[in-house]
Amino acid sequence: MSRDLPGRSIGPDDPLPTVKNVVLVMSGKGGVGKSTTATNLTMAFQRRGYRVGLLDADIYGPSIPTMFGITGRPVSLDGKSIEPLTRFGVKLMSIGFLMEDPKAAIVWRGPMLHGALMQFLKDVNWGELDFLFLDLPPGTGDVALTLSQKVKATGAIIVTTPQPVATDDVFKSVSMCEKVNIPVLGVVENMSFFVDPAGLKHELFGKGGGQAIADFAKAPLLGQIPIEQSTRECGDKGTPVVQADPEATVSKAFVAIADALVEVIAARSDDDAGPVIDRSGGQGKRRLPVTK
Repeated sequence: MSRDLPGRSIGPDDPLPTVKNVVLVMSGKGGVGKSTTATNLTMAFQRRGYRVGLLDADIYGPSIPTMFGITGRPVSLDGKSIEPLTRFGVKLMSIGFLMEDPKAAIVWRGPMLHGALMQFLKDVNWGELDFLFLDLPPGTGDVALTLSQKVKATGAIIVTTPQPVATDDVFKSVSMCEKVNIPVLGVVENMSFFVDPAGLKHELFGKGGGQAIADFAKAPLLGQIPIEQSTRECGDKGTPVVQADPEATVSKAFVAIADALVEVIAARSDDDAGPVIDRSGGQGKRRLPVTK
């Protein structure tokens, strides 16, 4: 069951005035499972009864169309706003929906990324949402900076895997959040361990990385996600594992993380609310192809 939660501070120029909470799913490292985490956390919140949306902010490598098994071209009913696609009760938007060839590369510079992202925020008819999750690309570049400048986010979830080759980069993502005043709500350690058929636990990528990131961020370790083949299979087939098999161990882990995140947000005060400053300095615009 959903519970009433405090919302973020929404300024007069906020591009998402009807969205109560904006949660960034980020890492700083590629390949740690940000999209898988964003997808299944979104589904966990939807199954708890929240009104949710998911924005695929990874312009260069969109994964959400595959993980939700959805294709189609967004339309505009009024010639002004873009209607998001919907699957499993989740409102979705991705650059992948607008590409003629899903195998084609997007070769855009920063200003074009900025323009596309702002259209996804301002021009999509998200409606009244309790949560909008944003699946961010790896690194600490243009997309993360644009969001920090334009949106008063509720906060960020930092995704990592246990080994130092991941955490060495993830520390930088936490540092960026501190620099641009994005609160870190918590840390998710993905691919934490594998349980074999005999019930033995194997920490294939080591241990302790998630807790080290949480300690550095002064935020809770929201949970640890085990390695299960069903997670990959369901994502490839287009039905997130939380939806496809709610009773699976990995699904219960995602739901537990969602519940922990609710507690973190419920405990937060709005004392740190402040104006959103536009530091973009003026950016070029590129209109996205939308069917009218």
